[in-house]
Amino acid sequence: MPYQLTDSVQTLPGIGPQRAKKLEKLGIYTARDLLLWYPRSYEDRRESCPIREAPEDRPVCVKAMVATPPRLSRIRKGLELVKVNVVDDADAMELTFFNQSYLRTALAPGEVYIFFGRVERKGSRYLMTNPAFEPERNRRFTQCIMPVYPLTAGISNNLLAGAVRRVMEDCAQQLEDPLPGAMQREYQLCHTGYAVETVHFPPSWEELEVARRRLIFEELFFLFLGLSMLKGSGQGKPGITAQRKDPADYAKTLPFQLTGAQRRTIDQCFDDLCSGIAMNRLIQGDVGSGKTVVAAACAWLMAQSGYQTALMAPTELLAEQHQKTLAPLLAKSGQRVALLTGSMRAKEKREVYAKLEAGEIDLVIGTHALLSEGVTFRALGLVITDEQHRFGVGQRAALAAKGTGEKRPHVLVMSATPIPRTLALIVYGDLEVSIMDERPPGRQEIQTVLIGEDKRQRLYGFVRKQVQQGHQVYMVCPAVEENEESALPGAPPLKAVTAYAKELQESVFPDLRVGLVHGKQKPKDKEAAMSAFARGELDVLAATTVIEVGVDVPNATLMVIENAERFGLSQLHQLRGRVGRGSDQSYCVLISAHTNPDTRQRLKALCATNDGFALAEEDLRLRGPGDFFGSRQHGLPPLKMADLAGDTRVLYQARDAAQTLLHTDPQLTCPENRRLRERVLQLFEEHRDTFN
Repeated sequence: MPYQLTDSVQTLPGIGPQRAKKLEKLGIYTARDLLLWYPRSYEDRRESCPIREAPEDRPVCVKAMVATPPRLSRIRKGLELVKVNVVDDADAMELTFFNQSYLRTALAPGEVYIFFGRVERKGSRYLMTNPAFEPERNRRFTQCIMPVYPLTAGISNNLLAGAVRRVMEDCAQQLEDPLPGAMQREYQLCHTGYAVETVHFPPSWEELEVARRRLIFEELFFLFLGLSMLKGSGQGKPGITAQRKDPADYAKTLPFQLTGAQRRTIDQCFDDLCSGIAMNRLIQGDVGSGKTVVAAACAWLMAQSGYQTALMAPTELLAEQHQKTLAPLLAKSGQRVALLTGSMRAKEKREVYAKLEAGEIDLVIGTHALLSEGVTFRALGLVITDEQHRFGVGQRAALAAKGTGEKRPHVLVMSATPIPRTLALIVYGDLEVSIMDERPPGRQEIQTVLIGEDKRQRLYGFVRKQVQQGHQVYMVCPAVEENEESALPGAPPLKAVTAYAKELQESVFPDLRVGLVHGKQKPKDKEAAMSAFARGELDVLAATTVIEVGVDVPNATLMVIENAERFGLSQLHQLRGRVGRGSDQSYCVLISAHTNPDTRQRLKALCATNDGFALAEEDLRLRGPGDFFGSRQHGLPPLKMADLAGDTRVLYQARDAAQTLLHTDPQLTCPENRRLRERVLQLFEEHRDTFN
């Protein structure tokens, strides 16, 4: 019986119940899931050589016979070696395998195998370490372009590739092609069955490129369809109409001059708020670009029009900080600002609830506590969320749903994570985007340097000097505990913040006040450490990236980042933005012993500029989109194939195709587009109600 796309993977040879459970961790349940589990990379195993002609600079396939029974030796606890001699027509070669004792019986003397690996020469001897291999009579994964898959414990690459190949024979042509024939012809796209087959087992790099382009186009096309429909479902909906006011009247209440970018963004927001259509806008501004002042302007306009504003922040500390910043900014115009967080006493919460319901609060600033059942507004007109990547579309909608009446509250999202335009097109597809790319006057450029381990003692001296001058220091590590995550091959071991904080306090700075904060602490311990640092009760704060989105500590002038090679440029830039918030010159020191030229180039890019948008483009070019999608807006379908740095041409083609289709059929209700609509709904399952 041929396999069907809906068959469980458990029915495949060599899988069974136990391995099926492991595959479930990868989201693979059926034959279809297997086909759509694309390789992450490939190994070119097509080159074959006799032993003596094998190049030393790259792995190749060597056909050889096992000449002697494999020998197992235990060197020490945790290290076993299997050695075996193989021969071809002219030469012998010794193979060494680490910790694979089962090979003692798996390699049969007298049998011919294809071995894939790098051949080393030591004098007249030929050696190969840990090669991939298979019997010549049953060759499947050598002398080919071999797919390399994302794996999980207990599932080998060969097992997965074998299962995919078995399913492919029956199921590849069962895959329906979702793209209209006219679109395939216009954009010169191959059939989906051919694309899936080729992306797993490409006969050549050229054919792989044709297959990849097809799958990338399809992925982005459906993403754009869904985002455009989401956007369309919110766009044009009646929104609360604010009374038109001159932004200059707001500017007069401020103790400083607005930047050009702030004025431009306020104008855009005021136009939205007064349009009668529900606003759905993202303000993207680099660290220190003054987004909060824009948020205050919007809250001011809504209060002038008799409406309330809710601002949701990801942590209590950040909510408190917003209250301290916004309350004085809005006090001059008589606005009432309140705070609502989970840790407040029940009596305090009840007071805030009552005032909100009575309309006696114009702006409430809080955490997820704003979503709780007791929160009722008299006239909610605007919802602001800070640090977009901490909140999903659903949370924004839940807060906006607290509006009363038929007209929707406006939504404003603030993000300090600079994202390249191509990526913003995807990540924030349901929002209009305002870019704030100007720093307020007087903001210091942060001096950034890259050093190696040899400068560590000088660095410690510099830390001490900053503290003696009355300043504070952040020292950031990539890991929480030792052995939590192994370092990259050839890289120095990772600094673990728990051991690091202890070492700093006991050995390096016994006379200074050293604190510790990381993501595995209880929320109240985390908040306590951050608050103590903010109050100036700590000189040095050893931390993980949990401080990336944190409170303003104007007195902090030095950011030290250990194992800097382990972070993306955008993340490093976010961390660097924790300092330079006061009037004193601030510094960022990147420590890395990594010698890889690409890594050094990336870190030097950070030293060369303070422009977050320029760095985001560079990071996208050097690392691909993973760094940004790690903190992606929740609820969007993940991209399996598209590389937004390298596939921008396909990205724009897919967007054009989606826009052309939606121009004639905005909600895909025509009979010929029904299947496309079903596919979009399936992809955007979380937002299915929004489309109805």
